[in-house]
Amino acid sequence: MSYSELSKKIKLILLDVDGVMTNGEIIIGQTGELCKAFNAMDGLGISLAKKSGIQVGIITGRESDIVRHRAQELSIDILHMGIKNKLHVLKDILAQGRYTADEIAFMGDDLNDLPIIKNVGFAIAPANAAVEIRERAHYICRRSGGNGAVREAIEHILKNQGLWSQIINEYLKQAQGEENVAISFDKTNQ
Repeated sequence: MSYSELSKKIKLILLDVDGVMTNGEIIIGQTGELCKAFNAMDGLGISLAKKSGIQVGIITGRESDIVRHRAQELSIDILHMGIKNKLHVLKDILAQGRYTADEIAFMGDDLNDLPIIKNVGFAIAPANAAVEIRERAHYICRRSGGNGAVREAIEHILKNQGLWSQIINEYLKQAQGEENVAISFDKTNQ
C-alpha cells in the first residue's frame, strides 16, 4: 500500500514536542524551563486537522507548563507528558477502541520515538529527525521540527483525504467578503 493510501485512513495524529513541534532547543533558567518556540503554521495546521475531523494528541517525555499552555491554546484532544515509554500510551489509546493502529499517525524525531513509530499506521519524521527514525518513517517532511514540519505533514494527510481544496475554498469565500463564513470541514463531503 502506498504512503498516500496509508494517510487516507488517519483519524488521529499524535505528536512529539521537542524536535517536532519545536526545533528541539530547551531553554532552562534557574527556575526551570523558560521557553520553547512554536511555529504558527504548525498551529494553524493542527486547527485545520481538528476542524476536518482529525483528532490531535501530544505524547512527550518532558513535563512542561509551556506545552500544557500550548495544548490548551490549540484545543489538543490528548495530552500525555512525562512519558518514558510512548508505546504504553499508544497501547492505552488502542485499548479504548476508538482507533485502530492503521488510523493513527505519529510524528517523532529521536530514538525514544522508535517503539511508537513502528506501531502506527502512518509514521512521520521531520527532516532533521535521527537517521533511524527517517529510515522507518512512511513520510519524511522537507521541513524540520519547529519550522513547519507538523503543518507539512498535516497538509499531506488532508490532501490525501481530499479535504485540502475544501479548506482553501472556505478561506477564499472569506476573501470574497463573506465575513461570517465558518471554517469547518466535513469528511463526508469528499
